[in-house]
Amino acid sequence: MEEKKETWLNYLAVATVLLAVSATLSTFYGQRYATRAVLNEIKSSNQWSYYQAKKIRGYLFEVQKETLETDLKLKDKSATPEIAAELEKRIAGFTGKIKKWDADRDQIEKDARQYEKTRDEALMHGQAFGVAVVFLQMAILLSSIAALMKKKYVWVAGLIVGAAGIVYFLDGFFVFM
Repeated sequence: MEEKKETWLNYLAVATVLLAVSATLSTFYGQRYATRAVLNEIKSSNQWSYYQAKKIRGYLFEVQKETLETDLKLKDKSATPEIAAELEKRIAGFTGKIKKWDADRDQIEKDARQYEKTRDEALMHGQAFGVAVVFLQMAILLSSIAALMKKKYVWVAGLIVGAAGIVYFLDGFFVFM
């Protein structure tokens, strides 16, 4: 005698496959966003290091400029016009370099902050996908138990948990929570 298969088990099988596909996609996208976050953290750190290097270099230019200005004041009466002109030329050169380095630093800071923003957004997406994977795995587990025990109420519990996983899965794309 053939045992009659309950029809809800067919739906359970389809639902479990959909949950598994969603869990796989959540894992894939979660890793994708995690990688994006790490890469942007590296880029941000590099930009901040470059910013500090420019700041130190700018400070050195300021010190050199101030030294030349002091030399010019001290030698103003005793220096030949050629020496004074040379000192003024070098002071002007350092002034130009300082302005350029300050402008460069502003752009570097802007870039670093943009990388940080991109990193933070990627972390938000990745976190949602991570939570989705947890709920989806729990739903798959409950569905498997329901199939083995042929207990419909366990499957319904799995669907509820799976629905939460799907909500987090969608949140991973749209970040609405």
